[in-house]
Amino acid sequence: MADSIDVLLYGLGAIGSFYAFILNRADRVRLTVVARSNYDAVVKNGISMNSKTHGRHTFHPDRVIRHPSDAADTHFAFVVCAHKAVDPEGAIVPLDPVIAEDTTIVVLQNGVGNEDPFRRRFPRATVISGVVWVGASQPSPGIIEHTGPEDTELGLFPNDGIDQTVEHSRLETFTALLDAGGTNYTVRDNIQIARWEKVVWNVAWNAITTLTMQDVASWLESSEEAVPYTRRLMGEVMAVARACGVPVQEGLVDELMGRVRGMGKVRTSMQMDRECGRGMEIEVILGVPLKRGRERGVPTPLLEGLYVLLLAVNRQLLGGLGH
Repeated sequence: MADSIDVLLYGLGAIGSFYAFILNRADRVRLTVVARSNYDAVVKNGISMNSKTHGRHTFHPDRVIRHPSDAADTHFAFVVCAHKAVDPEGAIVPLDPVIAEDTTIVVLQNGVGNEDPFRRRFPRATVISGVVWVGASQPSPGIIEHTGPEDTELGLFPNDGIDQTVEHSRLETFTALLDAGGTNYTVRDNIQIARWEKVVWNVAWNAITTLTMQDVASWLESSEEAVPYTRRLMGEVMAVARACGVPVQEGLVDELMGRVRGMGKVRTSMQMDRECGRGMEIEVILGVPLKRGRERGVPTPLLEGLYVLLLAVNRQLLGGLGH
């Protein structure tokens, strides 16, 4: 039998719990999860998954902890980061005790530029970047509803200080765990294309649904201006991507508009964060594209307007203004 592989899952929200479910199904994995608000429920009852594709399951990770330092005695081959990128720099500081030189970090987050804080803090680690197309929610602690798509796009964020053969071997090992867990994935030679394609989607739908407090279908039907506005917004982000040397595909706007029309009354994670009074992933989704556009002289007036408005909403959520 192959040797066991210790994996730490950091960020046990709906998406993190989905990947915990997948990894827990791989026989080789010894799974440790870091839980915060749902710690008591997961320790007592495990994680219950009601999945459109996998059915109903309840499972108990091998170890449930409150803080990464509680597992400092374990050597992890993979640390899977599924926490929200609300504080990209500060949120990864607690990982110091569990990142060794040969630990591979898997970043499963929305946004662009997400890998940079990990590379700065852990310069000797292999970083696998992942783009998540999974629809899941956590209506109560430890209870997960997986209702939407299920696909993961993965690729290396190359580290010049590590032999590429070693990095590719680590990527292959991780994808083998996803295979064993029974989920869909694609390996991309240039994962930044997938990251920017996803952020084109997120800039439009996350920002608009959050500010209007409408689902996507309602927004698109709200006026004759809604569709052309959304298409122009997506075009701004695509222009920034291309200015950054990322060759996003022609026809992406048509593809994304067609895809969302087949999904019904979509509500986004950012919208739900606002409703629940949680901080939102504004910088990695809107702030980084805006700033990179400014650096390259790409005008993004629609993106800038949404970014400024969301900063005000986020400040209120985080207690910066009275209600």
